[in-house]
Amino acid sequence: MKIIYKITYPNGKIYIGKDLTDDINYFGSASSGLIAKDFSREQRRNFKVQKEIIWESESASDSEVNQKEVELIHELGSNNPAIGYNQWPKFVGLKKA
Repeated sequence: MKIIYKITYPNGKIYIGKDLTDDINYFGSASSGLIAKDFSREQRRNFKVQKEIIWESESASDSEVNQKEVELIHELGSNNPAIGYNQWPKFVGLKKA
């Protein structure tokens, strides 16, 4: 099973990632340094994250999973530093009408 998941941190920020093996213990490759900046030493003493599978497929190709991951990063805004920890694709700001 190939999955795309959403990690939610205690501050409400999110990270979207993919796992092509459906490993229950995989929590992605978000930047530890980036996340650490948002939490005090005391907050780090009891730190809970939630992993939620938001998309899955038994038949999608790796390329299709990659494409869906980018689509969900954009849809959920997790590459916007105010919303999440995805650093790619790069957030370019809000478009003016």
